[in-house]
Amino acid sequence: MVVLGSLVSLSGLLILLLRDAPLGGLSPAVAGWVMIPLGLVFAGLGVLRNRRKRAQNGPGPVGNPIARLKALPRLFRTWRSGKYPELPRSQVLMWAVALVYLVSPIDVLPEFLPVIGVTDDAGVLVWLLSSLSIASGSYLRWEKGHGDTGRGIEAP
Repeated sequence: MVVLGSLVSLSGLLILLLRDAPLGGLSPAVAGWVMIPLGLVFAGLGVLRNRRKRAQNGPGPVGNPIARLKALPRLFRTWRSGKYPELPRSQVLMWAVALVYLVSPIDVLPEFLPVIGVTDDAGVLVWLLSSLSIASGSYLRWEKGHGDTGRGIEAP
Protein backbone atom coordinates (compact mmCIF):
# COMPACT_ATOMS: atom_id res chain seq x y z
CA MET A 1 0.00 0.00 0.00
CA VAL A 2 2.92 2.30 0.69
CA VAL A 3 4.39 1.57 -2.73
CA LEU A 4 1.05 2.04 -4.50
CA GLY A 5 0.47 5.35 -2.70
CA SER A 6 3.93 6.54 -3.60
CA LEU A 7 3.40 5.63 -7.26
CA VAL A 8 0.06 7.47 -7.36
CA SER A 9 1.63 10.59 -5.81
CA LEU A 10 4.60 10.42 -8.16
CA SER A 11 2.22 10.03 -11.13
CA GLY A 12 0.32 13.12 -10.00
CA LEU A 13 3.54 15.09 -9.74
CA LEU A 14 4.65 13.97 -13.21
CA ILE A 15 1.27 14.94 -14.64
CA LEU A 16 1.62 18.39 -13.11
CA LEU A 17 5.12 18.84 -14.48
CA LEU A 18 4.97 17.20 -17.89
CA ARG A 19 1.39 17.07 -19.15
CA ASP A 20 -0.28 19.89 -21.08
CA ALA A 21 -3.23 18.17 -22.75
CA PRO A 22 -6.40 17.28 -20.82
CA LEU A 23 -6.73 13.82 -19.27
CA GLY A 24 -10.14 12.38 -20.07
CA GLY A 25 -11.74 15.80 -19.90
CA LEU A 26 -9.85 16.89 -16.76
CA SER A 27 -7.17 19.51 -16.82
CA PRO A 28 -3.72 18.18 -15.90
CA ALA A 29 -3.61 20.51 -12.90
CA VAL A 30 -6.80 19.05 -11.42
CA ALA A 31 -5.71 15.46 -12.07
CA GLY A 32 -2.26 16.05 -10.59
CA TRP A 33 -3.51 17.89 -7.51
CA VAL A 34 -6.05 15.15 -6.83
CA MET A 35 -3.57 12.30 -7.29
CA ILE A 36 -0.81 13.71 -5.05
CA PRO A 37 -2.84 13.87 -1.80
CA LEU A 38 -4.68 10.66 -2.65
CA GLY A 39 -1.37 8.84 -2.99
CA LEU A 40 -0.09 10.36 0.25
CA VAL A 41 -3.19 9.14 2.07
CA PHE A 42 -2.65 5.61 0.73
CA ALA A 43 1.02 5.69 1.71
CA GLY A 44 0.18 6.98 5.19
CA LEU A 45 -2.43 4.27 5.71
CA GLY A 46 0.10 1.67 4.59
CA VAL A 47 2.67 2.92 7.09
CA LEU A 48 0.09 2.81 9.90
CA ARG A 49 -0.96 -0.70 8.90
CA ASN A 50 2.66 -1.89 8.87
CA ARG A 51 3.27 -0.40 12.32
CA ARG A 52 0.17 -2.09 13.72
CA LYS A 53 1.23 -5.46 12.30
CA ARG A 54 4.72 -5.13 13.80
CA ALA A 55 3.27 -4.16 17.20
CA GLN A 56 1.15 -7.31 17.32
CA ASN A 57 4.27 -9.52 17.17
CA GLY A 58 2.25 -12.53 16.06
CA PRO A 59 3.76 -15.38 14.11
CA GLY A 60 4.40 -14.16 10.62
CA PRO A 61 4.55 -15.95 7.33
CA VAL A 62 7.67 -17.92 6.53
CA GLY A 63 9.60 -18.75 3.38
CA ASN A 64 11.27 -16.81 0.62
CA PRO A 65 9.32 -15.76 -2.50
CA ILE A 66 10.36 -18.86 -4.47
CA ALA A 67 9.30 -21.23 -1.68
CA ARG A 68 5.99 -19.36 -1.36
CA LEU A 69 5.38 -19.61 -5.10
CA LYS A 70 6.10 -23.35 -5.04
CA ALA A 71 3.74 -23.74 -2.06
CA LEU A 72 0.71 -22.28 -3.86
CA PRO A 73 -0.37 -25.52 -5.62
CA ARG A 74 -0.02 -27.45 -2.33
CA LEU A 75 -1.99 -24.73 -0.56
CA PHE A 76 -4.90 -25.05 -2.98
CA ARG A 77 -4.83 -28.87 -2.93
CA THR A 78 -4.80 -28.95 0.87
CA TRP A 79 -7.52 -26.29 1.08
CA ARG A 80 -9.77 -28.12 -1.41
CA SER A 81 -9.35 -31.38 0.49
CA GLY A 82 -10.51 -29.63 3.68
CA LYS A 83 -7.29 -30.21 5.62
CA TYR A 84 -6.35 -26.50 5.73
CA PRO A 85 -9.21 -24.61 7.40
CA GLU A 86 -7.19 -21.43 8.02
CA LEU A 87 -7.85 -20.13 4.50
CA PRO A 88 -11.38 -18.72 4.37
CA ARG A 89 -13.53 -19.38 1.34
CA SER A 90 -14.14 -15.64 1.04
CA GLN A 91 -10.41 -15.07 0.50
CA VAL A 92 -10.31 -17.55 -2.38
CA LEU A 93 -13.42 -15.90 -3.82
CA MET A 94 -11.74 -12.48 -3.65
CA TRP A 95 -8.70 -13.89 -5.49
CA ALA A 96 -10.98 -15.23 -8.22
CA VAL A 97 -12.78 -11.88 -8.52
CA ALA A 98 -9.42 -10.08 -8.75
CA LEU A 99 -8.25 -12.42 -11.53
CA VAL A 100 -11.49 -11.93 -13.47
CA TYR A 101 -11.20 -8.15 -13.05
CA LEU A 102 -7.61 -8.16 -14.32
CA VAL A 103 -8.40 -10.12 -17.49
CA SER A 104 -11.78 -8.52 -18.17
CA PRO A 105 -12.00 -5.64 -20.64
CA ILE A 106 -14.36 -3.77 -18.28
CA ASP A 107 -12.58 -1.46 -15.82
CA VAL A 108 -13.58 1.05 -13.19
CA LEU A 109 -11.11 3.48 -14.74
CA PRO A 110 -10.84 2.99 -18.53
CA GLU A 111 -7.41 2.27 -19.96
CA PHE A 112 -7.58 5.16 -22.44
CA LEU A 113 -7.03 7.59 -19.54
CA PRO A 114 -3.25 8.02 -19.40
CA VAL A 115 -1.60 7.01 -16.13
CA ILE A 116 -4.88 6.99 -14.19
CA GLY A 117 -6.43 4.22 -16.30
CA VAL A 118 -3.76 1.71 -15.34
CA THR A 119 -3.73 2.46 -11.60
CA ASP A 120 -6.84 0.45 -10.78
CA ASP A 121 -5.38 -2.63 -12.48
CA ALA A 122 -2.03 -2.05 -10.79
CA GLY A 123 -3.71 -1.75 -7.40
CA VAL A 124 -5.65 -4.97 -7.87
CA LEU A 125 -2.51 -6.76 -9.09
CA VAL A 126 -0.43 -5.55 -6.13
CA TRP A 127 -3.16 -6.63 -3.70
CA LEU A 128 -3.51 -10.04 -5.37
CA LEU A 129 0.22 -10.79 -5.36
CA SER A 130 0.77 -9.63 -1.79
CA SER A 131 -2.29 -11.51 -0.55
CA LEU A 132 -1.17 -14.72 -2.27
CA SER A 133 2.34 -14.29 -0.86
CA ILE A 134 1.08 -13.83 2.69
CA ALA A 135 -1.33 -16.76 2.41
CA SER A 136 1.33 -19.10 1.03
CA GLY A 137 3.79 -18.00 3.73
CA SER A 138 1.19 -18.72 6.40
CA TYR A 139 0.55 -22.07 4.76
CA LEU A 140 4.27 -22.89 4.91
CA ARG A 141 4.22 -22.07 8.65
CA TRP A 142 1.14 -24.29 9.10
CA GLU A 143 2.73 -27.07 7.04
CA LYS A 144 5.88 -26.95 9.16
CA GLY A 145 3.85 -27.03 12.36
CA HIS A 146 1.88 -30.06 11.22
CA GLY A 147 5.00 -32.02 10.28
CA ASP A 148 4.34 -33.02 6.70
CA THR A 149 6.84 -35.85 6.64
CA GLY A 150 5.98 -36.66 3.02
CA ARG A 151 7.66 -33.40 2.02
CA GLY A 152 10.60 -33.82 4.37
CA ILE A 153 9.30 -31.23 6.85
CA GLU A 154 9.46 -32.29 10.46
CA ALA A 155 7.41 -30.89 13.30
CA PRO A 156 9.32 -28.70 15.76
